[in-house]
Amino acid sequence: MVWHDRMYGLRTRRQPGRRPDVDAARTMWQAYAEHRGGAGLDDADYTVEHFGDTAGLADELLDIVLTGRKRATAELVSEFAHRGDPLPRIGSHWIACDSTGAPQIIIRSTALRIGPFTSADADFAFAEGEDDRTLESWQREHRRYWERTSAARGAEWSESEEIVFEHFAVVWPPEHAD
Repeated sequence: MVWHDRMYGLRTRRQPGRRPDVDAARTMWQAYAEHRGGAGLDDADYTVEHFGDTAGLADELLDIVLTGRKRATAELVSEFAHRGDPLPRIGSHWIACDSTGAPQIIIRSTALRIGPFTSADADFAFAEGEDDRTLESWQREHRRYWERTSAARGAEWSESEEIVFEHFAVVWPPEHAD
């Protein structure tokens, strides 16, 4: 198990609130695994993360996932490389925490592709569910975010960088599952 921060699916070096409660996350994972009969689940095959690089953003983005509006996310490939983390894969899970570090939901990756900034389309922007859900707002907000997070790690962001475009489903707990 690994813990990360996430914003639009972006893992960052800044902590957006309290560190995740990994014991509570482990308990949530065990309940999910038991519900599924343990079928195909590795006990270490999940990450524990926040959305966002601030406490407010962590909660705001989690809220739009909980309402069903957000079912996609994007992250720079260079962020994974910077941390030494492998890229996500279809079927991988992560436990999303609120800004207090409390685990709220388990998310499962359902589709992934890698491409440049310009390969994002209106359907992906809509699936991310943020702002007014248009491609224009997606581009504006992600450009601003990646410039900020890249600078925080001493890099300069470029639109030519590869991005992991990820679709996901909420799979646990039952009251929030798709």
